[in-house]
Amino acid sequence: MFSWIGHSWRLARVAVTLARYDVLLPSEYYERFPVSLQATHTVLSVIAKRRRGKSVGVRLAQALERLGPAYVKVGQFLATRPDMIGVTVAQELGRLKDRLPPFSRTVALDTINAELGGTEELFGQISEAVAAASIAQVHQAIVPRKGVVAIKVLRPRIEKKLAKEMAALRFLAQAIEMFSTRSRRLEPVQFIDTVSSAMERELDLRLEAGAAAEFREVAEKEGYLTVPEIDWSRSAKRVMTLDWIEGAPLTDSRALDAAGANRSELAIAITRGFLAAALDHGFFHADMHEGNLIYGRDGKLWIVDFGIMGRIGHKERRYLAEILYGFLRRDYRRVAEVHQEAGYVPEKFTVEEFAQALRAIGEPIFGKTADGISMSRLLLQLFDVTHMFGMHLRPELVLLQKTMVQVEGVARGLDPRHDMWSAARPIVERWVERELGPEAVAKRAIDEAAQGFVALRRLPHTLLALEAAARKVSAEAPREERKWFEMPVFWIGMLAGGVLALVLTAGGPERTPRQPPPTQAIETPGQAERPPAPPVDVQLDLQTPPAGETKGASAP
Repeated sequence: MFSWIGHSWRLARVAVTLARYDVLLPSEYYERFPVSLQATHTVLSVIAKRRRGKSVGVRLAQALERLGPAYVKVGQFLATRPDMIGVTVAQELGRLKDRLPPFSRTVALDTINAELGGTEELFGQISEAVAAASIAQVHQAIVPRKGVVAIKVLRPRIEKKLAKEMAALRFLAQAIEMFSTRSRRLEPVQFIDTVSSAMERELDLRLEAGAAAEFREVAEKEGYLTVPEIDWSRSAKRVMTLDWIEGAPLTDSRALDAAGANRSELAIAITRGFLAAALDHGFFHADMHEGNLIYGRDGKLWIVDFGIMGRIGHKERRYLAEILYGFLRRDYRRVAEVHQEAGYVPEKFTVEEFAQALRAIGEPIFGKTADGISMSRLLLQLFDVTHMFGMHLRPELVLLQKTMVQVEGVARGLDPRHDMWSAARPIVERWVERELGPEAVAKRAIDEAAQGFVALRRLPHTLLALEAAARKVSAEAPREERKWFEMPVFWIGMLAGGVLALVLTAGGPERTPRQPPPTQAIETPGQAERPPAPPVDVQLDLQTPPAGETKGASAP
């Protein structure tokens, strides 16, 4: 009942910390503030620390680290929403390193003992923490007859801490949606719910281990990235054991050069590894910053930390491939049509209007050298277009877009002349040819026909079952109360017609209904003598939303 008091207290502490780091009302945006906010900024500047030379994103990352694990995790997810905080700040938050103070080795050993039933039998030696993050920390250990492994251990009592902080943030998001109608397009409550759901999954390391094992299978099929193997016998809810990778992290340029890494090839492998996983398998690593990528001593590109993963369905993958393919061919009308088919664009806008906006985005990037094209700028313009056309944003697609920006940033850091479009072209064209080519269309037709025959074979059994149920209901009701629509034959006929219609149209592509061609009146004998029929006022209910509302749509 009085939970709002606790939420308000926690949020007040957050506000003070953000004000001290000058990110609550950043000085860089002072000229854009209305007079009332400028006055508030002047008051807050009294407690703000002077941090010359540090950008908004860097200051925000430091403030979130100061607030604790829950807010560090929120910062990581804010990095997935450049539409909310801007591309530059999102990129700076994406480099949030989680260099938090580790908890003691004794506590980690107690957790391992409680989860696995002992350490002496399983591990020969366990080191002090080698890395500490917001939710867990990593230790190095020796396993008999196997070698060096990495042990990830959850922080103590992290579940309760995160639950309290996330409840306070959800309280804040609800207040923002209530008092700011413009914020509803960005859906802050849904964003916090997405963060909370992801955190719940990260608090069970068995789920992260499952994601790592699944992504390992995907990576082995494509060959661009390599994933460490999970040691299931030494993993549990709060402990996960996997192979230790020796190599140079992509954050260390000198170590990469010393190891003889080919930066251009690494950049291409990162881009194609991400796109191949997303398009071909619908399952991708959604936190591909430099700290999670290692150039191994074996010459392979290793990827670690599977706490944030993304999934997209086959339909969304088809839309993504067609959109990228349309941009590559400069077919903006087809890109606009795909957006409308996906339901991303509200119905009140035409394909021509949206294609014109897309052309204004796509044309400036063609004819330039690779280092003159920025996926970040392109994505920022796309976000402007989504706002212009009132398009709502779907979390899984925003996560995909964020990762594309992140991948481009990592690839450009390795090779300043990396051309993401050229690197992506073989993956996109391969997918389009396989999924949208003549062979794919023929295969889908065969599959749909097989589904129709299966439905027809089940039809007699379904009709018999329905007839038996109808007879039972008819026998229980008084005969004088039965009506024509209660008779079994009526419902059997209705079901048969519905199933037959479903079979005939099963799996077919969605089409926009077209108006039938006008028919010519055929005059029959005696028609001239008949008086003209009175006009009939026919009104079609097109379910037009009330004024001020638009149909919810979402952007890629």
